[in-house]
Amino acid sequence: MQFEQVAFRYRRRAPWVLRDVTLTVPRGRVIEVNGANGAGKSTLLRLMAGILPPSSGQVSAHPSSVGYAPERFPSAQPFTARAYLGHMARIRGVAESSMEEWAARLGFTGLLDTRLPDLSKGSAHKVGLIQALLAKPEFLVLDEPFAGLDEPTRKALPGLLLELAGEGASVVVSDHQGDLRKLPGVARWQVSGHRVLTGDLPDEYTTVEVTVRADEADELITRLTSDGYQARRR
Repeated sequence: MQFEQVAFRYRRRAPWVLRDVTLTVPRGRVIEVNGANGAGKSTLLRLMAGILPPSSGQVSAHPSSVGYAPERFPSAQPFTARAYLGHMARIRGVAESSMEEWAARLGFTGLLDTRLPDLSKGSAHKVGLIQALLAKPEFLVLDEPFAGLDEPTRKALPGLLLELAGEGASVVVSDHQGDLRKLPGVARWQVSGHRVLTGDLPDEYTTVEVTVRADEADELITRLTSDGYQARRR
């Protein structure tokens, strides 16, 4: 997928959220999107998923199979999880056994017959992840996928994303909680000042080195990442 001079705003005279975004999303990679709250991360992900059209510029080479999970799954629907996911499987032309497979991998099998409104926030979030994964998409877009997940699923999900990338999928994830920090081969992009930084920093940016105690490093990296900075261990 390629963005050429893409810009976006939600209304004609509203402030620009993103401007002059030119990038290529590589195949077979996990890409972590960082940025401060309100910087435009979710907007960028929706543009990539095809949910929003750009206000100007062009998005090309869009994959035919796209999976998208929003930060908050709309659980106020009068269905059981099984009925909803079975319907989504039929829409995407995949067997309902795919639902069973992903439910097992995400620790959700025992909740398939629960009504969506009766699920906890974390369990409802798993439904959003399962529907995005049903067809093993070529392009997977996940907005804060670790939010509210139980510890076993949080530990398993990074490896699952790496597995999909190894099969050739493009995986784009916003993750302010730092669960992808130790995953090898992750490309880290930054949304800042209406732009998306995908490689070398432009002239108005610089790198500041900070030395801290080893047992304080993870906490500092999480805090800096939440504030919109790029931060990682050397």
